[in-house]
Amino acid sequence: MKLDFNDLLIVPAVQSDIESRSEVTPFYQSETGYKWHLPIIASPMDTVIDNSNITIFESNRINYCIPRGSTSEPVSANDYGVMSFKSYGLDEFISVFIERETYIENRFILIDIANGHMSKMAIAIKKFKDMYGSYYTLMVGNVANPETYKLLSIMGADYIRIGIGNGNGCLTTQQLGIGYPMASLIKECYLIKQKLSADKIYSVAKIVADGGMKGYSDIIKALALGSDYVMVGSILNKALESAGPTYFMGIEIDQHADYAKWLYKKGFKLKKKFRGMSTKEVQKTWNKGKLKTSEGVVRYREVEYTLSGWTNNLIDYLKSAMSYTDKINLLEFTGTVELIQITDNAYIRYNK
Repeated sequence: MKLDFNDLLIVPAVQSDIESRSEVTPFYQSETGYKWHLPIIASPMDTVIDNSNITIFESNRINYCIPRGSTSEPVSANDYGVMSFKSYGLDEFISVFIERETYIENRFILIDIANGHMSKMAIAIKKFKDMYGSYYTLMVGNVANPETYKLLSIMGADYIRIGIGNGNGCLTTQQLGIGYPMASLIKECYLIKQKLSADKIYSVAKIVADGGMKGYSDIIKALALGSDYVMVGSILNKALESAGPTYFMGIEIDQHADYAKWLYKKGFKLKKKFRGMSTKEVQKTWNKGKLKTSEGVVRYREVEYTLSGWTNNLIDYLKSAMSYTDKINLLEFTGTVELIQITDNAYIRYNK
């Protein structure tokens, strides 16, 4: 029996020595010095992030991935210490970095493909790491088999996105029947990660839980189960500042303009376009000659918060969860707390 987030609850510690959540640090220290970022990565979706809002994500300490095909580039990641990944399709990645041996300034690279189980990708990862060593930080995915996480980690991937078909913009599991319940997938990958780390033979990739987060508790449970990071798309699309086209009474407006901010503050309903990156709409923007059957959706949803408002809530909720479990930082919290399986009735009772 494999489990998802709704099947589980985090158990508080018997006693906690943390007297105030202000004592808790829900950040990682960055690779660029004494700076800090959240365990969140914005998904490489063109209705989430583009050049117009990169600095807003950075100032909120949210790591991000520039979508494939985008002309946007990271602008000031080192100013805030966040990771800013540039996305490539597999064939493009092989052409740029393996066949042409390209060195670029931004050292965070993402191979962004839906099916990370292809042997072609595992071979590409190995060649890439043999060529560049630690010059680049490489994130790959997506995979939905714990053994694939193990293989790609051994091949040298630094970060691995786990989860297929869970995303709110994705129809893969619904249409294909392919997938793996996220809670069990995270935990099983975490146990493999611990064993690889103990063996000290292979590199150990960080786990990025990707797709289908419904709210704060899913993100917190993903971390509790063993994810190093959680990738979020749909949730961030509902922020006023997201890259999705924004509409008021059917008319598109600039979400960054003072007018849009005033409308939101006064409680007027604003809507955002949201689309999965495998939709035919997106394929057309990539100038695909032959469009594939879509495994994504296009939706319009109401704006629910500002990015800073959402981020501040996440920080407070995560601090509180960590204080309940007597964990002072993320390294102590991730994968180490007790979770219990609950009945459907137990979930219904608290999920008001």
